Amino acid sequence: MKHYLPVGRRGFTLIELLVVIGILAVLLAITLIAINPARQFAQANNTKRASDVNALLNAIDQYAADNKGALPAGIDTTVKNISDTGANICDALITKYLAALPVDPLTSNGTPISQVSGACPTPYDTNYTVIKSANDNRITVSAPATELGVAAISVTR
Repeated sequence: MKHYLPVGRRGFTLIELLVVIGILAVLLAITLIAINPARQFAQANNTKRASDVNALLNAIDQYAADNKGALPAGIDTTVKNISDTGANICDALITKYLAALPVDPLTSNGTPISQVSGACPTPYDTNYTVIKSANDNRITVSAPATELGVAAISVTR
């Protein structure tokens, strides 16, 4: 006994389905290559670093303006990492000039450092650096750990 389906009720053949799946796979691969999510995340991280460097420098400038030009303790003419063992500026800047100390996106999952019970936690490390110029007392804050081959992000004022 042969059963024939009516002409309007025919389905797709296996080859037709495989061809459609192959075309969709090729389109998906082209889209992923064009978007390149890893590059997008790296660019976003570099943008955050530039924003953090500006925020840190603005907070240091505001501190100096409020303290007759004096800088937070720990900032001098040698390049120092902004950390509890380097330029420890957390207690001087947090809550009055910054809500929380910004951290490099790849350091501590990018979680900003905030005060706990009125004091900064130890140990902490932002992976940003600060230096005061010996010639003209200008401050430079840098983000040395950049991505995509970008030179260190730094701002001087």
